[in-house]
Amino acid sequence: MTDVASPRFRFAPSPTGFFHVGGARTALYNWALAKRLGGTFVLRIEDTDEARNKPEWTQGIIDALDWIGVRRDDPTFEGNGSPMFLLANVVDDVSMRVSHVVRAEEHLPNTPKQQMLWEALGHRPPVWAHVPVLVNEQRKKLSKRRDKVALEQFRDEGYLSEAMVNYLMTLGWAPHGDEEIVPWSRIQAEFRLEDVNHSPAYFDLKKLAAFNGEYIRAMSLDDFVAACEPFLTTNVPWSPDQFDVVIFRSIAPLAQTRMVTMNEIVALVDFLFLDEPMVDETAWSKTFGNDEARAMLDDAISSFGSVTNWSAEVLKQTLEDAGTARGLKLGKAQAPVRVAVTGRTVGPPLFEALELLGPDKTLARLRAAAERAR
Repeated sequence: MTDVASPRFRFAPSPTGFFHVGGARTALYNWALAKRLGGTFVLRIEDTDEARNKPEWTQGIIDALDWIGVRRDDPTFEGNGSPMFLLANVVDDVSMRVSHVVRAEEHLPNTPKQQMLWEALGHRPPVWAHVPVLVNEQRKKLSKRRDKVALEQFRDEGYLSEAMVNYLMTLGWAPHGDEEIVPWSRIQAEFRLEDVNHSPAYFDLKKLAAFNGEYIRAMSLDDFVAACEPFLTTNVPWSPDQFDVVIFRSIAPLAQTRMVTMNEIVALVDFLFLDEPMVDETAWSKTFGNDEARAMLDDAISSFGSVTNWSAEVLKQTLEDAGTARGLKLGKAQAPVRVAVTGRTVGPPLFEALELLGPDKTLARLRAAAERAR
């Protein structure tokens, strides 16, 4: 280990595109170690490809790191690595008193040369650590050209930063015990480089989605509503005057249990704020391709029309009774009602949604759907 008062870790990406999730994991490994050991994390931007380097990519790296909680306290340094990159890299490390270099295994061939440069310059080399790369389902190294790897894309699609951080840290490493979903405080306390698996880690999009869904369901209502806000105000199908925050707050806990990413919120609640539902034509064709569904819709109109206490409990019992009269279980009976009212086959719990929508809009949509289905 180098002779420094406290360990200094550096992360030195090149600003040549969107921020790769593999780079994000490496940054988190360094960040966790620096925090646990009371050390320093240094972000150093290395311009190794002048033709592809752009200022916005540099800012993108900083913004992406900020999103996953790696935030700078001081202005961290920019270096131009075009001439004699390996030497410049070592000189930068020496001048920044870097004591630990934790990076992807693809940089392993550089290490002997850099080791000799450190010694030639009269300094003790840092502790080197090379972590396995991330691979896709075919066990091929994740590629920006072939795979979904941009951290910014996951952020924009509504993955939570806490879920992304937790998942990335478990790629090649696991906290003690059987739990994988754990807070950052525990990750920071338990993470050890010697516990990182030597094999390439599979970046499983389905597992990441599962992590995200767990984090969404664990949010308080206030936090969930706040997290939804950016997705409810940009590129939405309703006008500002159509949106009702009171109604949204009522449907929010029901939508929360069905979401994997935050950007799914619009499709789950849009029917409440539009004059007419946005109909999924595939769902419509599949649902109303038989006489039974059309007849069930007529029965629902008749049954709901006589309801005086418009509540989820009463609506459920009313439709269940109508379905039983036709020899249908509730799941079959409610399918045409859901598509008629929401435009889709999936969504928040139907009867709570109907209660919020109200009798007038519900019956109007049922009648319009029945007319179209004839």
